[in-house]
Amino acid sequence: MTFKKLMMGTIMFASACASIAHADDVVRIVTEGGYAPWNFVKPGGQLDGFEIDLAKDLCDRMKARCEITAHDWDSLIPSLNAGQTDAIIAGMSITPKRQEVIGFSRTYAAPINTFLVAGDSPLGSLPGQGKNINLDTDEAGAQALVKELTPLLKGKVLGVQGSTTASAFAEKYLVNVVEVREYKTVDAHNMDLMSGRIDAVLANAVVLKQSMKDPSMQEAKMVGPTFTNGVFGPGIGVGLRKSDSALKAKFDEAITSAVKDGTVKKLSEKWFSVDVTPSE
Repeated sequence: MTFKKLMMGTIMFASACASIAHADDVVRIVTEGGYAPWNFVKPGGQLDGFEIDLAKDLCDRMKARCEITAHDWDSLIPSLNAGQTDAIIAGMSITPKRQEVIGFSRTYAAPINTFLVAGDSPLGSLPGQGKNINLDTDEAGAQALVKELTPLLKGKVLGVQGSTTASAFAEKYLVNVVEVREYKTVDAHNMDLMSGRIDAVLANAVVLKQSMKDPSMQEAKMVGPTFTNGVFGPGIGVGLRKSDSALKAKFDEAITSAVKDGTVKKLSEKWFSVDVTPSE
């Protein structure tokens, strides 16, 4: 079964707990299903990943009956605002641009982003390796690093997933340095990277680390600095309609509880081998 066909269907789970008062007594959660290990579709057709486990846990804490559906990334916000779904749990970073059209819960994960290149790439020794740049507190450092990266990146082709914080970073910092090529999925730009059609990709470091487990990606390597905050936002949260204040309050309370009792840490270490727990 192809991924496209899976996206046209509905894949759901329901907690065994009593439902909360909401549309049809069901919280309709939507995810992408193509962003491993955050969320993905297993060969048998079931959704899995960090966010699927977390969604189930949050629904239990909210005493909610939930269903989750996998949709194309570009349709997540439109379907939410059209009233077709109630919540987005899909590795979606909280950004000012997105906050113009939807609301968010508090953060449930802290995103880290970096570059990936093929193993024999001349970009294999980008400066800044091992350094993390917080774009909120070290904008000067970010600009200085971009200046240092410019001679190496000039004229290269950078792949990013469209309508993501990675594309926002490229537009702000690298638009006059590289040719930015947008893709529908991470898998698509990774495929072009390994086939030599692009020179590097920029994406969530956890997702890239997972991609490198594929035999076709074993020669790839993450290079240069990591980036947080700024255009990448304060973290990843549940996307909600701005009018759903009651549902936001329930998600906020459930996420805070899962952070405090170590559940988010446990799940992030299970799926990522690193702790992406946000600050409380």
